[in-house]
Amino acid sequence: MKPKDFKEMRKKLTELTLERSNLNIKRFFALDHSAYEEGALDAKTKELLGLVASMVLRCDDCIYYHLEQCFNAKINTEELMEALNIALVVGGSIVIPHLRRAIKYWEDLSYDSSQV
Repeated sequence: MKPKDFKEMRKKLTELTLERSNLNIKRFFALDHSAYEEGALDAKTKELLGLVASMVLRCDDCIYYHLEQCFNAKINTEELMEALNIALVVGGSIVIPHLRRAIKYWEDLSYDSSQV
């Protein structure tokens, strides 16, 4: 999936979800958002942690989201590859297909930003 398509789909689905949600779902969304704000750990580190967890859990939507957040946080490719290596070591070979898609998505993010 291309970054632009993913962002548009995610935005629409989030809006729909929040329109239909009860208070507990809205609270969870708020908790999720606040967990990645600056604290004892900086936002870059938290995004890398989120990415590694998403890779191990094999959630492509989450992987794409955290890749975008990492890109926006100015994480470089070398830092990203170290984090992806941790995900591969922890998750094992079943992570490889997600690793491939993550690297392609990262390349697409880089390409898209160079076209602006």
